[in-house]
Amino acid sequence: MKLSIVIPVYNEEKTIDEVIRRVQDVDLGGIKKEIIIVDDFSTDRTRAILKKIKDKDIRVFYNEKNRGKGASVREGFSRATGDFIIIQDADMEYDLNDYHKLLQPLLQGKADVVYGSRFMAKHKARYRLYYLGNLLISLVASVLFMKRITDVETCYKVFRKDVIKSLGLKANRFELEPEITAKVVKKGYNIIEVPIHYKCRSFDEGKKISWRDGVKAIYYLLKYRFVD
Repeated sequence: MKLSIVIPVYNEEKTIDEVIRRVQDVDLGGIKKEIIIVDDFSTDRTRAILKKIKDKDIRVFYNEKNRGKGASVREGFSRATGDFIIIQDADMEYDLNDYHKLLQPLLQGKADVVYGSRFMAKHKARYRLYYLGNLLISLVASVLFMKRITDVETCYKVFRKDVIKSLGLKANRFELEPEITAKVVKKGYNIIEVPIHYKCRSFDEGKKISWRDGVKAIYYLLKYRFVD
C-alpha cells in the first residue's frame, strides 16, 4: 500500500520546511509514502527552499505562473501513484497525527472517500464569520445533495486513487472543494467523516482564503448540483 500526499504551496517560506519534516515523520506502519509538492509560482523564498530538497521520495513540481490552489492540487493528483491520495496544506493548521484515523475507513473498505471534519471535534474558532460561513456551506451542500456533510471545506480529504481519477476535476482555485464534494456524491461514492484536530492561523500568519471564496463555494455547489 502507498499513500500519495499532495501538498499545494504558495508563499509558505515560514512553514514549508516544518510541514515536510512532519509529513516525513508520520509513521503509517506498512504503508509507504510519496510526497508530491506543487509550487504555485511562489514569490517569496519558498521555491529556493524547495529546490534544496534531495530526498528521492519527494517530488516537486513548479507552475510557470500562478494558477491557483485548485490547479496545483489537480496537478498533484495527476502525478500521484499511490493507492490512496490525501491533500495536505502547507500552513500547519492541521494535525498530521490524524492520518491514521483518516485512512482507517479506506483500509477497512468502509468508505471510498474520507473527510476530516473540523466540526465533529472541538476547536476554537479564530474568526466567527468564517466559522459560520463554513457551517452554512456544509448545510447548503447537505440539502442540495441529500447527504449530511459537516465540513465541505476541509483540507483533509482522502480518496482511493480510482475515485479521484474518475471525477474529471476542473477547478483552478478554492472552488475545488465544492466541486469535489458535488462530484463524489453525484457519482455515488461513499463519504465517511471523522473528527480531526484543527488550529486556525491568522491572516498575519499567511491565511489566504476570503469571504468571497465562501460565496463562490455556494455558487459552485448550486452549479454542480445541476451541471458538470
